[in-house]
Amino acid sequence: MTLFLSTLNQMGVLGAYMLIGFIVAKLGIVSKDASKTLSKLENNVFLPALVLYTFLKNFNTDTLSQSWQLLIFSLVAELIIIPVAIISAKLASKDGFIRRIYTYGLSFSNFGFMGNAVVLALAPAIYNQYVIFTLPLWTLIYIWGVPDLLIEKDENAPKETRKDRILSSLKSFLNPMFIALLIGAIIGITGLGKILLSLNGGEGIFVTQVIKVCGDCMSPIAMMLAGITFATVDVKKILTDISIYAVTLLRLIAYPIVFGGIVWLINRYVTPVNDVIFKCFIFTLAMPLGLNTIVIPAAYGKDTSVPAGMALISHILSIATIPLITMIFI
Repeated sequence: MTLFLSTLNQMGVLGAYMLIGFIVAKLGIVSKDASKTLSKLENNVFLPALVLYTFLKNFNTDTLSQSWQLLIFSLVAELIIIPVAIISAKLASKDGFIRRIYTYGLSFSNFGFMGNAVVLALAPAIYNQYVIFTLPLWTLIYIWGVPDLLIEKDENAPKETRKDRILSSLKSFLNPMFIALLIGAIIGITGLGKILLSLNGGEGIFVTQVIKVCGDCMSPIAMMLAGITFATVDVKKILTDISIYAVTLLRLIAYPIVFGGIVWLINRYVTPVNDVIFKCFIFTLAMPLGLNTIVIPAAYGKDTSVPAGMALISHILSIATIPLITMIFI
């Protein structure tokens, strides 16, 4: 119960940031289009800074030796989850667009913005391992999730060749976060990171201080970004869509309990599962539905009321469900 209350308190803090974003957008203090600017700051400054600082501080030979296990487990687990998500989405809706939205939401949680914030709040000691664990998920998003599920295909456009698609996916994968990870890992494993952080009385040189402060902005800004995005949702319209609740409960309750339970049984009765890997797995499972389902279809002029409602309801409910899931498994 102590763990549940502690986790609930941390989720309350993150929820408060989200509420602030919602209020300032509704009151017109910031434009609802501010989400685009904040998203660019998150992706290009705050999140890369957080990853860079974490890796130059914590990455070492022990972490490197564990990386391949994190990557393989994550990839195998996701390749099992995706077919289940596809079947679940088919049962939830007959509409092709909504079905693709549900498939994406059930396949990929908000393990990025929300996941980073939650892990930093609840288990900061495993954050660098968590980032490594999510790399296969990002890869699958770039290769399959976004291009096949979220981008509206133009039937009159020239058909993209396999080579063009692979090059496009690789280009997307070489993003600021991944580049920061590589730089941080190299600095960390050489020991240079700890040397830099030990200077100036243990506060680090000005460069590392700037990186740390920018990284500290990631969690509050990510949650405010979610709140600003939700300010555009037509709440009355989404409250009557039963399928949204069904998919949300699958994402927040059924998936963590079923898939987490299977791994727990394997750990207990078949072969031991590394505790850090298991925690990373549970955190990615327990996160709400992601915001990509709103942002990307909106750029193609699609009605995003269903994905926005799905994201809004799941993020609100996750304030209670994440403490529940962590109490059960962590």
